[in-house]
Amino acid sequence: MRVEPLTASIGAELVGVNLAHAAHDDGLFNEIRSLLIRHKVLFLRDQDISRSDHVAFARRFGDLEDHPVAGSHPEHPGLVQIYKNPGQPLDRYENAWHTDATWRENPPLGCVLRCVECPPVGGDTIWANMVLAHERLPQHVKSEIAGLRARHSIEATFGAAMPVEKRLALKAQYPDPEHPVVREHPETGEKVLFVNAFTTHFTNFHTPERVRFGQDYSPGAADLLRYLISQAFIPEYQVRWRWKPNSMAIWDNRSTQHYAVMDYAPCHRKMERAGIVGDRPYGVSAKPARVQEAALAA
Repeated sequence: MRVEPLTASIGAELVGVNLAHAAHDDGLFNEIRSLLIRHKVLFLRDQDISRSDHVAFARRFGDLEDHPVAGSHPEHPGLVQIYKNPGQPLDRYENAWHTDATWRENPPLGCVLRCVECPPVGGDTIWANMVLAHERLPQHVKSEIAGLRARHSIEATFGAAMPVEKRLALKAQYPDPEHPVVREHPETGEKVLFVNAFTTHFTNFHTPERVRFGQDYSPGAADLLRYLISQAFIPEYQVRWRWKPNSMAIWDNRSTQHYAVMDYAPCHRKMERAGIVGDRPYGVSAKPARVQEAALAA
């Protein structure tokens, strides 16, 4: 296996490896996992593998999850079909900078995405390194956001166009969770800027230390949130991948955001994604005892 970094900040292409083999080879899988933690997103070409192999590889990371709005393959639960066809409305939440499913209490650990069909040109996906996005914030902003928490919502995004009864039922099934604005990566200890297109508002901003007058909170808090979300837009933190059939991407959902470029209508674009169940995000100062104990033991 050859590892070819694609930018100085994020992403590497793996050459000379087949994920169907990696699903059953402990040594190879462990090497790929280690590379994923280091590069945050990995890319592969010419992966003419079965759906069963796709699922088997992804399951090496953990259990898979379905999506309440996008459907899964009927024979492979957890393999979400992201199919875009001419004449059908495009999903508006791919072409926004986001971390998958932060509207869950436990957002995904990561995802394994395979291109089934794509246009001859267009339809690229871009990823951003949100560890670097936090690291390069001005110090006064880091201090301001260190203890902040925020809500993330499926109701305000996927649910917004639904009839009100269906939207409220979706929110009842997935109540808006509260996550730290800066989370600690559970494996590396890195600080990650953890707000995105699913984030609606801060929950603990309105304090005497921050709010002198009303405008400090409104629009002050919203302006700060927009500024933080916009950090993913910075090209120096990004890698862009051009899809071909049987190309694949594996990303760490805990430390990245991504954006699917919708510039290919009226062509087809068919992708299949296995999302891996993750854990609850914790802030840097609020690690659970088990994580603290593991760090001390190491």
